[in-house]
Amino acid sequence: MEAFEILLPLALIFLLAKLMGLGTHKLGMPAVIGMLVAGILIGVLEFIPWEPLRHALFSDEIKYALKIMSKIGVVLIMFSAGLGTDLKKLKQTGVAAIVITAFGVIVPMLLGWLTASLFFGFENVLSNLFYGAILTATSVSVTVAVLKELGKLDSKVGTSVIAAAVIDDVIGIIILSVLTGFSSGGGENTGWHWFSPNAGMVVIKIIIFFIAAIGLGILLRMLFNAMERKAPHNRRVPIISLAACFFYAYIAEKIFGVADITGAYLAGILLGGTLAETPYVESKVDQMGYLFFSPIFFANIGISNIQLFNSINVQFLAFGAVFFVAALLGKLLGCGLGAKICKFNYRDSFRVGLGMMVRAEVILICTEKGVACGLVDPAVYPFVILIILVSSVLTPVLLKTSYRREDKLNLMKRPLPEQTASASDERSTQPTDTENKSN
Repeated sequence: MEAFEILLPLALIFLLAKLMGLGTHKLGMPAVIGMLVAGILIGVLEFIPWEPLRHALFSDEIKYALKIMSKIGVVLIMFSAGLGTDLKKLKQTGVAAIVITAFGVIVPMLLGWLTASLFFGFENVLSNLFYGAILTATSVSVTVAVLKELGKLDSKVGTSVIAAAVIDDVIGIIILSVLTGFSSGGGENTGWHWFSPNAGMVVIKIIIFFIAAIGLGILLRMLFNAMERKAPHNRRVPIISLAACFFYAYIAEKIFGVADITGAYLAGILLGGTLAETPYVESKVDQMGYLFFSPIFFANIGISNIQLFNSINVQFLAFGAVFFVAALLGKLLGCGLGAKICKFNYRDSFRVGLGMMVRAEVILICTEKGVACGLVDPAVYPFVILIILVSSVLTPVLLKTSYRREDKLNLMKRPLPEQTASASDERSTQPTDTENKSN
């Protein structure tokens, strides 16, 4: 393949991704959905019986090049997510956020594991657990936008959802790292043989990775603080940040057997938070990621998996339907129950569960990692995309309905202006205590 041949697929991806992203954004859905739809539309072209077009868009060399760029895209997405993770927000809700997250992780993971076990057999422990881990992912960008529009972002529900989402991401990444480590560590998938002395080494390697990564992160923060004092908003800061991101991602997977996205996410957390240059670095990373690499990642998922829609058998179709329901109910019931335990009322508990139900890029990233490890069937992609679509549409509609109904009830309970005026007139006609005494 000549180097210039990649330009036509890229032009098509960027054009359709932007058009579809604008369309879904106007409908109140994340632009991610538009990028996925763009990939599916491009993938449909592979069914056209015109060999020159198919070769120009879907040759093995082009697919491989898109796969490489997709890998960079997913690493940048997780690095940006880490940079945007503000651990200080956890103090706003304290124990409530931890309880909500705990139930919001345990319940979906149990439902996902149980669903996979019932359909694929309880002996496939590691694979079934990975299906459950996929459902622990959440994305509250849609929820935040809705709450902000309604003026409820600083409410008890809003702060709880944001703080719980932060903890949710951290726990989800740790679970993903452990399961990926067991897979790459040579553990067997069937039975509990994967939990062996070799698996113990996997856990030790993961612990060592986190210790080493945090230690190096402290040194990097000292270096960045020195650079900030010497030359604020210098381009060397985001460049070195990207170098740290790619280095963390590489050593995580290559040396410690941890998912590369975990390394990128941890690098983002360590370089974010209190650094004065964090917003500057994050803006530069987002410009590069969401302008170039991220559309390729999301579109490539649609391109690579369009043929899976034809290959799904009846058994997997039934599994996908139950898996879809488990994904929505897992977060709704789990986070809602956690909020109720923390003495939220029923209406606010429902809103918390609803707000945490939305999925977006993280569930796709987790699914991709499971497929790459051989623990997840690629045929699950259409159902994961369906989870994103439905949750992104359902959550804003139900949240707005819930708050508008409450506002309407509160408005009905208020006295009418005529009643207020008549009541004040009655009070004005009644004699005051001074008048009664004079009489």
